[in-house]
Amino acid sequence: MMSRAALGLMWLCHFLPLPLLAPIGQGLGMLLYLLARERRSVCLINLERCFPQLGERERRRVARAHFRAQGRALLERGLLWWGSRERLLRLVRVVGMEHLQQWRGRPLIVFAPHFVALDAGATRMTAEGDFAGLYSRQKSPLMERMLQKGRTRFGHQTVISRQEGVRPLLAALRRGVPVYYLPDQDYGARDAIFVPFFGVPAATITALSRIARVARARVLPCVMKMLPGGQGYEVRFHPVWDNFPTDDIEADTRRMNAFIEERVREMPEQYNWMHKRFKTRPPGEGKWY
Repeated sequence: MMSRAALGLMWLCHFLPLPLLAPIGQGLGMLLYLLARERRSVCLINLERCFPQLGERERRRVARAHFRAQGRALLERGLLWWGSRERLLRLVRVVGMEHLQQWRGRPLIVFAPHFVALDAGATRMTAEGDFAGLYSRQKSPLMERMLQKGRTRFGHQTVISRQEGVRPLLAALRRGVPVYYLPDQDYGARDAIFVPFFGVPAATITALSRIARVARARVLPCVMKMLPGGQGYEVRFHPVWDNFPTDDIEADTRRMNAFIEERVREMPEQYNWMHKRFKTRPPGEGKWY
């Protein structure tokens, strides 16, 4: 019932102009900040560990801004699932498209960290061409169907659940289909090493380096940004990384985390601080959450 109510609200909201929808989403985010105690606690712990130089008052300011952005992203997903292609093209601008076009048709991994605008940017790019991407299966069958339908509404998109493993992903790369890959969350100790993230040892999967090596793929960093008010979103492609992967998987993984850090410092309120990024701790270290 809750899933149907949420979908109904998102559907209704997609008729609204973005300058009106954005503050409603921000209001929803503040409500979640007040009510979602566990996620608020996770967010504040992450900010304290990553930005110890900030005082508690400033960290709480960033946390509130983050929840407001998440509220916007939630409601504005209706625009992604039901808005017209023409409206989507207007709402999400693309910077650095030449970096993507240069490598189309060849094995290419689009490395996209977990910023709040991720879905908006990814949907916008599916209106330009075909991609493949991983996703996490939803507990609700209804939300599972809607998520798949929303992400495949343009062109011939390939959605691969994490439970399927990397074989379908490798197959897409070999067909010359760019793959969206999001390797910056804590998936446990398996296939992960501890490398610094804002100076904190973080269990980080090494798959970006390993998959790039196996598929002989290039890595193209892509960052999605939510713009203020009713200005929409921005997708920014950075140049393809030189000298990646190397023979040193740890160095490659450190490079990945360092790139994310740089982008987070540019817009700290938009990174996904609600995720338990430091859930897996080194042996002998207690839990943080």
